[in-house]
Amino acid sequence: MSMLVFAGITLVSTNILCDCYMYPDPEHGPNRIKSYMDAVKLYLGEKSHKVCGVIAQESLYGNALAYIITSATSIKAIQKSNCYHREGHNAPCSYGDTPYMLLFGAVQVVMSQIPDFHNMEWLSVVAAIMSFTYSFIGFGLGFAQVIENGEIKGSITGVPAASIADKLWLSFEALGDIAFAYPYSIILLEIQDTLRSPPPENKTMKKASMISIFVTTFFYLCCGCFGYAAFGNNTPGNLLTGFGFYEPYWLIDFANACIVLHLVGGYQIYSQPVFAFVERWFTEKFPGSGFVNKFYTFRVPLLPTFQINLFKICFRTAYVASTTILAMIFPYFNQVLGVLGALNFWPLAIYFPVEMYFVQKKIQPWTTKWIALRSFSSVCLLVTIVGLIGSIQGLISAKLG
Repeated sequence: MSMLVFAGITLVSTNILCDCYMYPDPEHGPNRIKSYMDAVKLYLGEKSHKVCGVIAQESLYGNALAYIITSATSIKAIQKSNCYHREGHNAPCSYGDTPYMLLFGAVQVVMSQIPDFHNMEWLSVVAAIMSFTYSFIGFGLGFAQVIENGEIKGSITGVPAASIADKLWLSFEALGDIAFAYPYSIILLEIQDTLRSPPPENKTMKKASMISIFVTTFFYLCCGCFGYAAFGNNTPGNLLTGFGFYEPYWLIDFANACIVLHLVGGYQIYSQPVFAFVERWFTEKFPGSGFVNKFYTFRVPLLPTFQINLFKICFRTAYVASTTILAMIFPYFNQVLGVLGALNFWPLAIYFPVEMYFVQKKIQPWTTKWIALRSFSSVCLLVTIVGLIGSIQGLISAKLG
């Protein structure tokens, strides 16, 4: 039920935001708004823009952090899968996260030199293919395990806890995890800006969003429900890395390799808006600085000519290094996702889009639509609060434990 509710919330939120791309008319403009931050500034003013800026950059930074944790977990799972295959399922196959986080970070230092979103089409296609692949594998393995067991494990009350309070913490953390899994509001307008009309960009983006939310919900339900049906209360937090499945080991390896490749692209999709924001600010602040603004052309045999900028290299490398270090300090998959999801869900996916929609459509206070959207926003705020409380408690417990 929570997954279906969050899917519906995300669909409403994205449809509202799609209409904010063109200003003042959602289809004919004539002004295009190229980013979420620009939209908030235009519709809601400078004060909201500054508040949103802090939350938005934290959200994008947090996604990059989560992707490093997840990728390291998947690389480690490949090592453990091969070890269990060689030594047996009870073998003490233990590997640390740090080397794999450093490896992923090194790859991202190179990938971060991609200029901007418009040069990333190939990376997005690869990421999407990888995502479909490992989702099908997770769904298939869960389904096969249920057939092999001959029964549906688990219960309607879920995993038991020592007390009612502990059960509530876990439930709230789960809401945070689901909140992290759905919204992509912060990068929606950047993606919409890569589209061309006709048909109008908002109609194309609404259709794409509906299809993508339907597909992701299908896979979330299949992987989540069949995973729990297969392993019951022993279901791992990450179905493909927690070793509910041991065989076929090569398929587990392949699925985790797909996750890593997907996250290589995903890291860039969530980091490029941060790069663009910071680099644009420095360019405006220091227009006469050669370090910030000067580009150098390089020619390498058999490769296209490319340009480098010293400030971009330094900033993007420092950004990747900082996310990698933080991931090494807090390598807790479910807890980190829960905190990030709950922290950013309401302001970025609900509050700002609803407020911009009021301005775009000139909706007057206390009309039916105004009351409905205000109620929608208030309910989502309550969900965010309980999800954040549960996730922070889980993160503290994991760190202290």
